[in-house]
Amino acid sequence: MVCNKQFQNSSNKNRIESIIWKEYVYQRQTIGYLSAKYKKSKAWIRDRINNVLVKKHPCTPRPVVVIADVTFFGRSSGLCVIRAPHLKKNLYIQEVRNESVEIYRQGRIALEKQGYPLRAIVLDGRPGVRQIFSDMPVQMCHFHQKQIITRYLTNNPKLQASRELKMLTRDLCETSEESFIATLDAWHKQWSAFLKERTTDPTTGEWHYTHKRLRSAYRSLRLNLPYLFTYKKYPELNIPNTTNSLDGCFAYLKELLRVHRGSTRSLKNKIIEEVLGR
Repeated sequence: MVCNKQFQNSSNKNRIESIIWKEYVYQRQTIGYLSAKYKKSKAWIRDRINNVLVKKHPCTPRPVVVIADVTFFGRSSGLCVIRAPHLKKNLYIQEVRNESVEIYRQGRIALEKQGYPLRAIVLDGRPGVRQIFSDMPVQMCHFHQKQIITRYLTNNPKLQASRELKMLTRDLCETSEESFIATLDAWHKQWSAFLKERTTDPTTGEWHYTHKRLRSAYRSLRLNLPYLFTYKKYPELNIPNTTNSLDGCFAYLKELLRVHRGSTRSLKNKIIEEVLGR
């Protein structure tokens, strides 16, 4: 009888901890709210949360198409995550201080050792990273490409040439490679002289291109062009054309950590493991 009673109490305790943990993470309820709801002290709620063991969600190794990206929570605190979108599973999570080519190399090596041969990958276009995956189809994320263009040209560019280039990029997801190249070539032909305009400093005599940011936006499209339509060349792989599946995880995690700001380092790590480890 005593044994049965202890088992029941332990089971009930685990159930309550699990419920509180799910509300804390997936409903983003604060310690104060949970304390009031369960009529328990904040210390009691914290103990329940700290006692929870994050469940593991194993996945059978297999060839995968992946998306990879790095996100930061501060100047020197970030995560590199490699996700298999068709499995809806993050396969590799590594804490990083900065984003480098080596981080992605280590991720690939780790996954292949676990039995996950990579069939294709979607990246954000960071220079040098594509070389790590040069033996497979590489897709440049359309969302990141649009962000690059916006960074150079702003949301509401004043120059007609900038507006036209931004409009061209806006339709990236709806066009074919042939059509996009033809339109980009036509744009460049029309504005070629404009792009070559120079401004000279009257004091030093030194010159620079007048429309440097517009030139950079165009150069970005040219450099990334071989990777913008990979997803259409390998329909059997069903390659995504964005990293949105991973970006959604990042956005939710950052909002959750903002709600629970002030948490201990170990608790933050547990939250990260819970959200990204599913």
